[in-house]
Formats: sequence, structure tokens, C-alpha cells
Amino acid sequence: MTDPVMRTLDASSAHLFDTMPDPLAFAERYRRVTFRPEWQRVALRDGRTVARAAWWGRPEDSEPLLINWLDVAEGEEAAGAELLRTAPWRPDELELDMPAGWRDDPGLRAAAEVRAAAARMAGYTPLVERFIYRWTPEHGLPERPGRLVFTPEPDDAVFLGLLRRIHSDTLDAHARRAIAEGGVEQAAQEEMDVFHWMPSPRSWWRIARTRAGDPVGIHIPARNPSGPCVGFIGVVPEHRGHGYAYDLLAECTHFLSGEGAGFIAAATDQSNLPMAAHFTAAGYPVVRERLNFRAEGVVGAG
Repeated sequence: MTDPVMRTLDASSAHLFDTMPDPLAFAERYRRVTFRPEWQRVALRDGRTVARAAWWGRPEDSEPLLINWLDVAEGEEAAGAELLRTAPWRPDELELDMPAGWRDDPGLRAAAEVRAAAARMAGYTPLVERFIYRWTPEHGLPERPGRLVFTPEPDDAVFLGLLRRIHSDTLDAHARRAIAEGGVEQAAQEEMDVFHWMPSPRSWWRIARTRAGDPVGIHIPARNPSGPCVGFIGVVPEHRGHGYAYDLLAECTHFLSGEGAGFIAAATDQSNLPMAAHFTAAGYPVVRERLNFRAEGVVGAG
């Protein structure tokens, strides 16, 4: 068996990315991502594509932000790992998208295991598994409980202060990793950076308060480069246990629908059982699952 050849693609060779069979072809129906040819790589063995990966970033980014696609043929874990290790970019996150319920299908489970093995060999460790949701109008708008008052707030410091309180006790794996690296302040600032990174208007951000004026949490209706999304839902610790996250999610859904959204994307960690239940109650079906990996020994890369 000859050694694999690693190749970074360009406009003239981009077709090579599509020459590899993919047992997860279901994902093509949900992808709204256009990858730059020069941020795609393939591993070729005897002229056959045995692994492929695509790095993603916004049009204005000079470097990719994450690895958004990894396919590896059975038995080619080492080639897949080499494809990632020899790339000129080393973002700190890798995502593997899978069909909902993939563990119940032996073929899909095997395909996931091959990809995960290649990622681990390349120095990426599992961080969290997430549910990916997609609300569309046929699911109906969730009922607004009417318990909270939602208002805009132009001062970033107010949002940052609430984020510190929200992340002082959180189930979110990304936030917990940030806290382990740099404390609650880092976790809160990383969220703020994501909010500002999104191309949607800053004026959409909302604070939720009780009718007596006590801050309960925040919701961020947003648009990412792929379209409308629930940017963030968070309730401060002292107001948890009352189901307020559902109120925030319902309001966020109504807001984006009112802005003309034909769909709304969302996600939550599978271990965050209360939030997953709120998404189900609000009419958000799971359309796929995501395995998130983080690069070992990389802090704040990407």
C-alpha cells in the first residue's frame, strides 16, 4: 500500500472533494455552508480520495475558525489524522455532524467512530455532544407565558455583568472550559465576542426582567453567516427552577419570526436536559447531532 498524498485544493481541483462516498450524505440536505476551495484538503491513496476535511470561516476572515467537515474511509484513520496534522491551520475546534439518533444505526455509528478516531489521533479530544435544532413556521409559534418583560439595553457592561452571573453556575461545556482556562470573566467575554461577531444588529439583544424589574436573564436573537438563529439563552442562577428559559426561547422565536425568519437554527448540549426539554416544548425538532472536539494544548486559538 502506497503512502497517502495530502493535497490542499484550489478552484481547479475542488472537484476532488466530491469524489469520496459519504455514508452521512443526509447532511447535504441540511448544509447551508459554502467552503472556500483553498480551505479544503484531501488525502489521496493511489489516486483515490480516502479522507477529506474542510475548514470554515466568514468571508472576511483570513484564517479559518474551525474544522467543519471531516470524512474518513474505513481503515484510513491514520490518513485522516495526517490530513489534519499537516494542514497550515490549527483552529481549536472541530465539529462532526451526525444524523439524529445515529447511535441506533450500526453503519452510522461505525462511520462516526472512524472520524472520531482520526480526530483524536490528530490531537483533538471530545468536548461535548450537542442537539442541533431547526424551527420552521409549520411548527407554529410557541405560546408566550407573559411572565417577563423584555427590553433592549445599549450598554454592553450590563450584558457582561449578567453573563458573569449566568456562567457562575452553568451546564454549558464551552463555558465550563473557558472558566477552567481563565475564570468566569473569560467565559463571559467569549460569549460577548460571539454576540458581536454575528452580523445581526446589536439592537436585537434583549434583557428579561420580572414585572417588578428584577433581571432574570438574556436572550440574543441573531443571524449567523448561515441564517437566523437563537444566539444565546441564559437565566441567572437565583431565578432558575421556574422554567424561565422557555419564556426567553419563546420570545426569541417570536422576535426572529417577526423579522421574517423562514427558519431558526439552535443548539444545546445534550447534557443540558432542561434546555433540551424547552426546545422540544417550543416546537424545535432535532435535525442532527454534533460532536464537538477541542485541540489539546490550544488555548484561545482559531
